[in-house]
Amino acid sequence: MRIASPSLFRNAMILAGLIIVADQFTKWLIMVEVMNPPRVIPIMPYLNLVMAWNTGVSFSMLRGTGPWLLSGLAVAVSIGLGIWLGKLTHRLPGYAVGLIIGGAIGNVIDRLRFGAVFDFIDFYVGDWHWPAFNLADSAISIGVVLLLFDSLFQPADRGKNSAGSEAP
Repeated sequence: MRIASPSLFRNAMILAGLIIVADQFTKWLIMVEVMNPPRVIPIMPYLNLVMAWNTGVSFSMLRGTGPWLLSGLAVAVSIGLGIWLGKLTHRLPGYAVGLIIGGAIGNVIDRLRFGAVFDFIDFYVGDWHWPAFNLADSAISIGVVLLLFDSLFQPADRGKNSAGSEAP
């Protein structure tokens, strides 16, 4: 496979690696150093640190599916995103894909190590709590928002050659 922009591919994969390292470090720090013993730690009037385990995917969907199936799916999606990344030439979608890959692999590591993903950020308003999340989830969410932003607001002629047809 020919990579369209080797420097973009390299930088996006470095970003993915940094997300994986930062995700695993923050999870270790909260799990081992801060949550010993486990408790709810208020940070702000709308934010707590908690110790939560998610055996499913986003918002605990697909609970009970098993860590191996979910990990395999996340790895397959990450490989597909890596192939797509190799075809990208613009930074915003490239870095967005790097964020998603890094977040997905960060959570795969948890599933393979613990059988579930460790979540610790609890955002709430009154009695309503958003599902607990972590740095990997944040990276995935930011990456998806950036991809949506790019697809909605990119120049109409991006990806086309001077003759007006799709670039190869």
